[in-house]
Amino acid sequence: MKIYEAKDYQEMSRKAANILSAQVILKPDCVLGLATGSTPIGTYDQLVEWYKKGDVDFAEVKTVNLDEYRGLTRDNDQSYYYFMHKHLFDRVNIKPENTNVPDGTEPDADKECARYEALIASMGGVDIQLLGLGHNGHIGFNEPAGSFARTTHCVDLTESTIEANKRFFASADDVPRQAFTMGIGTIMKAKKILLIVNGEAKADIVAKAFFGPITPEVPASILQLHNDVVIVGDSAALSKIPR
Repeated sequence: MKIYEAKDYQEMSRKAANILSAQVILKPDCVLGLATGSTPIGTYDQLVEWYKKGDVDFAEVKTVNLDEYRGLTRDNDQSYYYFMHKHLFDRVNIKPENTNVPDGTEPDADKECARYEALIASMGGVDIQLLGLGHNGHIGFNEPAGSFARTTHCVDLTESTIEANKRFFASADDVPRQAFTMGIGTIMKAKKILLIVNGEAKADIVAKAFFGPITPEVPASILQLHNDVVIVGDSAALSKIPR
């Protein structure tokens, strides 16, 4: 596990974008695993800036997203399909048919999860998976649980996650109660993992996840077992790790 400290969010975003763009340059037809939420927006903005300068080309890149709310249509401005198009896909030269997000409108959860898992396998797996980190240690929508979920599955969101996400909706009542998400096993199959984290509010969970015991009660702790993990965090988020 490699940990890079950035002085602030902007530098964190730039370092993360540098790692992702290097992957694209080294392997133009790579498979990027992508994440949503407020943390990666700066990273996507930096990638777009470099694309406009001609420094990175997404023409052959394929993507798979970590998760999607169950029940939201793609035109809903809180769907992760909408988020990805707004912050990245519609701003670079990636082919729409090469982008993949779970279908939140599929009524048969088992069918959609099996389809998505098979899709990732058919692409040869993920070359680099971008992750954020939830306050409770969740990655994707893999919440604290009694065991690690192996494959893409439908999850009931915890109250803490609903609370964290309600700022994006009119009220907490509008936040979906379920989501489709890659499983821990799916994430761990990625050849490389890039986790980005910022802010003092994440300092405790960073220390717990990466310097504490490996437990499904802290889903991100499993990353300690992956052979190629890079964490890029700002000084505040890394303030409580052992030195």
